[in-house]
Amino acid sequence: MHLYVIRHGQSLVNLADWEHGNSDEGLTELGRRQARAVAGRMADELDAVHAVYSSTMKRASETATQVGAALRMPVSYDDRIREIGNNQLDHAPWPDLPTHYGDFLATSRPFASVTPAMDRGESLMHFRVRVGSFLEDLLARHAGETVVAVAHGGVIDVVFDHMFNVGPWRPCQIWTDNAAVTHVEAIDDVRATGDGPERWRLHRHNCGAHLERLPAASAVPAEGEPPVTDR
Repeated sequence: MHLYVIRHGQSLVNLADWEHGNSDEGLTELGRRQARAVAGRMADELDAVHAVYSSTMKRASETATQVGAALRMPVSYDDRIREIGNNQLDHAPWPDLPTHYGDFLATSRPFASVTPAMDRGESLMHFRVRVGSFLEDLLARHAGETVVAVAHGGVIDVVFDHMFNVGPWRPCQIWTDNAAVTHVEAIDDVRATGDGPERWRLHRHNCGAHLERLPAASAVPAEGEPPVTDR
């Protein structure tokens, strides 16, 4: 399976002067141009796509709408690839989103709720479980196929955690820009390749050549964890 994970285009919550905390906001005008650019790239680059998935959050779903249209594919929405802190312990979305994260980095306290003011808030480890379950479902459903998923920077972080079997305390920060593309491959039959025991193959990360002619985004640095809410 070839998996292309796209971070959503620039959203209002990415703006450096955003003062309204965590909320489910759509794309800025620049974000909409970024979404069209990455959609065009996917259409030009991929000969066949078997499925397009998206987070149910507005900034991802608006990006995915452009991608699905360019690929002439329906978009399947999945709550498991929402950004960290926006789901409850049982992985269901909050009916009303927590407006603020805790005042610590999730990777420094991976077992603590990232929204401590809310009962049943998820930790980084709960987040990794829900994204991991999404990835394992893709492996079972799409062996030998090409899949595109539109999600968030934090989701891409834990895709790497899953692939590399990283422990609770991640030793490396992963940087992903708005509307950038990450391409990974799941080896459907490791024994058949003769290359070794690795299940995953990383082809590229944070690829944004399609964005080079667009204006530079004015965004919060993509650190991907509380208290930063820019994903």
